[in-house]
Amino acid sequence: MTIKTFDAFTRLSINDINRTANFIYANSGDFRDSKSAIRKSLLYAAKEIAGLGGYVFIMEHENNIVGAVVVNKTGMNEYLSENILVYIAVKEEYRGQGITSELIKHTKRYCRGAIAIHINKDNPMIKLFEDEGFEARNIEMRLTRK
Repeated sequence: MTIKTFDAFTRLSINDINRTANFIYANSGDFRDSKSAIRKSLLYAAKEIAGLGGYVFIMEHENNIVGAVVVNKTGMNEYLSENILVYIAVKEEYRGQGITSELIKHTKRYCRGAIAIHINKDNPMIKLFEDEGFEARNIEMRLTRK
């Protein structure tokens, strides 16, 4: 299995963005966002929409996606993390094989600066992120406007 890295220089095609959005949506379980939100984060990472861009890491086996990570750059430091790990997903039949951990390690090696993740308080992945060095520091409170 190989991990492909995409950023502003090695860009995703629109087909790859759609393929990756569909993969993340299908493999995010109970904690998934809308396909539109996932696609937006990919477009931002690929610099297809205004912003600082980011990174997309795709693990493939025989040209099929088995895991994916989306990181968006925030442009901040000291007071907020420079990067936010927006999505991580692994195909169900590949879970429990260390792929998520390998993707997190790759993300930590590739990204410069601090990396934040917003994770649902009931998500069992919290333990894995703690094992990879992430610490719970803040509670996010959100005012959602309709």
